[in-house]
Amino acid sequence: MIFRQLFHPDTSTYTYLLGDERTREAVLIDPVRDMIERDLQLVGEMGLKLKYTLETHVHADHVTSSGLLRQRTGALYVASADGGADCADVPVSDGDAIIFGQYALEARLTPGHTNTCVSYVLSDESRVFTGDTLLIRGCGRTDFQQGDPRKLYRSVQDKLFSLPDECLVYPGHDYKGRTCSSIAEEKRFNLRLGDGRTEDAFVAIMEALKLGLPKRIDVAVPANLKGGLSEDEAAQAPETEAPWAPVTRTVTGVPEVDTAWVAASGLDLRLIDVRSEAEFGGELGHLAGSELAPLSEIDQRLGEWPTDEPVIVVCRSGGRSGRAARILEANGFRQVASMAGGMLKWHQERRPSER
Repeated sequence: MIFRQLFHPDTSTYTYLLGDERTREAVLIDPVRDMIERDLQLVGEMGLKLKYTLETHVHADHVTSSGLLRQRTGALYVASADGGADCADVPVSDGDAIIFGQYALEARLTPGHTNTCVSYVLSDESRVFTGDTLLIRGCGRTDFQQGDPRKLYRSVQDKLFSLPDECLVYPGHDYKGRTCSSIAEEKRFNLRLGDGRTEDAFVAIMEALKLGLPKRIDVAVPANLKGGLSEDEAAQAPETEAPWAPVTRTVTGVPEVDTAWVAASGLDLRLIDVRSEAEFGGELGHLAGSELAPLSEIDQRLGEWPTDEPVIVVCRSGGRSGRAARILEANGFRQVASMAGGMLKWHQERRPSER
């Protein structure tokens, strides 16, 4: 995976660039408006296509560049579904996956610093991007923007400290020049949340802090609720296209649609069945109009199908079709989904099939 950690010295903010080395799709986590030209230059130099910008929360110390990046690159803007910016293209809840090439980031809502906080976990749980929820040897404050120390404590203990000890922690800020930590380190050495600290003890620590408000809060928060855009810039924003289908994402990032939608859809869908030939003609039958392409042959047959056509992938129960859907996405198919539950669910619902 392509990975870069970038820094904004005025606010000690970290921005993270992650990219897929094969498809060149990329995401930016917590981009800063002041650094947009640096970020675009890096994306261009590395031959990447920015697919998403991800916000860990509505920031109070800097203005995001997510709105401008959407206008200049087409990157979709991702934020919490629980109080995040209304202009976000992709509001995420617990377990939602953001896919770029062969990689996925799982969203975990981690409120407490603000009520809009999201942490993003790489699908193999090797890295987590925690924003201000968990900092190196510390955490974000809880005294403004609907902050709540008890929520923050539970977010860290339940959603972050449950990750593997070796998982690397990449925070939204660091003011002492530290770039990275790990779950094991923070469990042991975090002065507020580690070493078995109780919830009541943590609340007492946070309530005793006497901090001034961030210098840019009056400008940053209203701007970030609009994606970092001024009113004039927001008026120039193009309308986003309606989704082609009611696609949801599994924790592992598989795009899925329900059998009922497939049955009722009036769209001209390409149906690809990735089971074996024996299964295709077996007791469960197959969907009318579907074509057989066993999973083992998918890589060799990619050139047979236009990448701009809607594709539904089908198998017995959804496992093989999920893997096939991810392969198709990684190879440029933008309207692809696995039929959740596969032919088993289709058969249980007594829907018609062919043999």
